Amino acid sequence: MLKTILAGLTGLIALLFTTLAVADDAHYKITTGPERGTYIQIGQDLSKWVAQPAGIALDVLPSKGSAENVQRMRYEPGVKLALVQSDVYQAYVDMANSGNADAGTTIRPLRLIMPLYDEEIYFVVRNDSPMKTINEIKDKTISVGLIGSGTAQSATTLYRLMFNQPIPEQNAQHLSNEDALAALIVKKIDVAIIVAGQPAKLFTDMNPDLLRQIRFLRVDPNAPETARAKQTYFPATIRVSSYPNWLKEDVPTWTVKAFLVTYDYNLRDTVGNLNRFADSLCTNFDNLQEHGHPKWKQVKLDLPALGKGWKYYPPVERHLRACMAQRTAMRANGGTAAPQAAAANTQKVTGRPCSDQERLLLLCGK
Repeated sequence: MLKTILAGLTGLIALLFTTLAVADDAHYKITTGPERGTYIQIGQDLSKWVAQPAGIALDVLPSKGSAENVQRMRYEPGVKLALVQSDVYQAYVDMANSGNADAGTTIRPLRLIMPLYDEEIYFVVRNDSPMKTINEIKDKTISVGLIGSGTAQSATTLYRLMFNQPIPEQNAQHLSNEDALAALIVKKIDVAIIVAGQPAKLFTDMNPDLLRQIRFLRVDPNAPETARAKQTYFPATIRVSSYPNWLKEDVPTWTVKAFLVTYDYNLRDTVGNLNRFADSLCTNFDNLQEHGHPKWKQVKLDLPALGKGWKYYPPVERHLRACMAQRTAMRANGGTAAPQAAAANTQKVTGRPCSDQERLLLLCGK
């Protein structure tokens, strides 16, 4: 009889603790990217393999891309994490340093958790296009991506670097990736610029008949435009192995870095939850590389030195460095570095016209 009562009490206590644990689970959000982009898959991996084991319910939100992600993390309730391209983050830092108060207000409280991987920049043309290399896109009609997307920042920055001038307004189209490819195929534009980590679902899910109508432009290593682009972007290769039923040879292109970003939180519960997230990220890193998107295999569990205006989130940085040291010690008994970052937010610019750069970074009214 006593054993039965004790067993019953034990069961009730276990049920109570389970209920309390569920009730105490944090419910956070991460902003990512388009539905068929790489960012949303990375977010889903973080939700499943990192947040869940840490007792955090992490909703994965689609978005236009990096600039919108920073804004939503900064101002939307519950959004604690965002995926951001390095050139977008750097653009905010540069604008803040040049005296833009709204950019400064946005970027200063943002913090990095860690660098992730390289995202390839695709320059897509029709198969019948006379263009072969990226430096031939000058004065063509180009889809540069939606305003608020990282693609728009990368496309316009690359063009300005290569040709020492902005894309003429009449030549720039702000289309989603899917709409850009459709417009390309029906000859409404000449080039679609798309930023996505390979293999990109946008292409792997595409109808094979439509795929045969498009191809990628290549980097010409000898072009002077290529030397100028190297000031900000890094060489990359779109591999046949990423699109084996389509590509016949590797295609040299450019790449931009992706970062996991948060805010400089100081509330005890939020700090504690993000520390658990960091511990889980380190503990489950091998699961991410084994079961997550192929891009996780390029990620190093490493916190390299950052450029001026970029800062890690101190509580998470301490946890990650401690865990990384422990992993190194364990390996000794039985990475390398990455780059820099970018981000910010939005208010309307008043009393003067809005610049193209401010418009892309959502720092003014449209």
